[in-house]
Amino acid sequence: MASSLAAKMGFHSLLRKQARHFNVRISTMESDLEFSCEVLEQEVPKEEPITLYFLARFYPEDVEEELVQDITQHLFFLQVKKKILEEEIHCPPEASVLLASYAVHAEYGDYDPNVHKPGFLAEQELLPKRVINLYQMTAEMWEERITACYAEHRGRMRNEAEMEYLKIAQDLDMYGINYFSIRNKKGTDLLLGVDALGLHIYELDNKLTPKCSFPWNEIRNISYNDKEFTIKPLGKKTNVFKFNSSRLRVNKLILQLCIGNHDLFMRRRRVDPLEVQQMKAQAKEERARKQLERQRLQREKQLREEAERARDELERRLHQLQDEAHMANEALLRSEQTADLLAEKAQIAEEEAKLLAQKAAEAETEMQRIKMTAIRGREERQLMEQKMLEIEMLALKMVEESERRSKEAEQLKQDLQEARDSERRAKHKLLEITSRTALPPGNMPQNLSFSRENLSFDFKDTDMKRLSMEIEKEKVEYMEKSKHLQEQLNELKTEIESLKLKERETPMDIIHNQNTEQGTSKPHFFEKKKWCNGRKSLVIID
Repeated sequence: MASSLAAKMGFHSLLRKQARHFNVRISTMESDLEFSCEVLEQEVPKEEPITLYFLARFYPEDVEEELVQDITQHLFFLQVKKKILEEEIHCPPEASVLLASYAVHAEYGDYDPNVHKPGFLAEQELLPKRVINLYQMTAEMWEERITACYAEHRGRMRNEAEMEYLKIAQDLDMYGINYFSIRNKKGTDLLLGVDALGLHIYELDNKLTPKCSFPWNEIRNISYNDKEFTIKPLGKKTNVFKFNSSRLRVNKLILQLCIGNHDLFMRRRRVDPLEVQQMKAQAKEERARKQLERQRLQREKQLREEAERARDELERRLHQLQDEAHMANEALLRSEQTADLLAEKAQIAEEEAKLLAQKAAEAETEMQRIKMTAIRGREERQLMEQKMLEIEMLALKMVEESERRSKEAEQLKQDLQEARDSERRAKHKLLEITSRTALPPGNMPQNLSFSRENLSFDFKDTDMKRLSMEIEKEKVEYMEKSKHLQEQLNELKTEIESLKLKERETPMDIIHNQNTEQGTSKPHFFEKKKWCNGRKSLVIID
């Protein structure tokens, strides 16, 4: 029993320490927890286990300026992402697609078509269900549009993608606003919105456009008595606004949010304490170090890719030389076969010529014998003359055939000589190709060496002129980024507008479209530039 009580006390002490350190609120699904009371003594669900949520109590005005550490940025990114997906923060469809692309980049890194193939986002929850139901688009069509935006974010790191996500989310109408049900002195049910910039009064069916607003620097004081709140503006002619809430616990929460947001509002407009300046300087040094490390990795990656391309080129050249050597070997083999065939034909022609010469000699001998024996009668003589003439004609033909065969043998000998010359040339070309394939040591690719640059950083800048120039440069870059972001959102909206189902639009969608057309999607009187000179204090009367 004692051990169980000690465990409860230890857990409660741990919760209070964590809450004070991170400036968070601990809540269940029903309500926030008080740090001064035991957890089990408060309104918590009775089932086991009890689910607790650690959430940021106060939202920053400018995420890029106020979220210094990466872990703080990451946890806040997860909280804002969850609220958008659960539709606690209304988000237009085109902005939802762009935010989803940054969330994918934060999880998967740079887009790689060989790795991130169609269907890799099938199990991911990236868009609010309201946006999915609003269009006649399949999951594949949504993934295609998200992936198209995702591919454009190449080169960003995870924390940069999360920061871009938060910079877009902080411009949404419901970002950072805590809503409470109230009733004015006439008995009308309204909504009270408390955020980093002030107090806003909304109608029950419209959380996007406030009926009236009270910036922190225009409030004289806030009075709280039991269930009644009184807001007194600075102007004496301005009417006092009074409202009631239903529960004492809700009143205390409203009061805590007012005190905390006003304190942060005033603190943001003063010079940062030394501790915060040191944290920002360390964060800036860390970002610079990461940037240099990233540039170094990029250079190494580029050099490695160049080395791989050089290696691939050498391999390609080697394969080409091997193919040429193979073709030369085949040509040499064909030349050798042709030379052997021509030599064989020449030998056959030479033997035929010898045989014809032998026959011609025999015919000549026969002719002489006939002449020696031609002593017979005239008829026999004529007959013999006729035969002798025929034999002479035959001998003449055989002599011509022998000469022709001799010439053909000579031609075959010349062809044989040419074939042997072609064979010698082919062998010589093969030797040249073989000698080129074996690269001499001097032509081998040099080993690539990478050197680390030792750089030192000096973050002290007392030159006000240079600081002004840097601020002006950042302003121009911000305007360019804002213009690019707006163009990107308009392009996404144009792409999916034709597939929208008008009958499925929610009342908040309709209000958002009307505000966008009228240019009132954000209260213009809450522009941060106007409040930068505010130095009014807020008096809290309990």
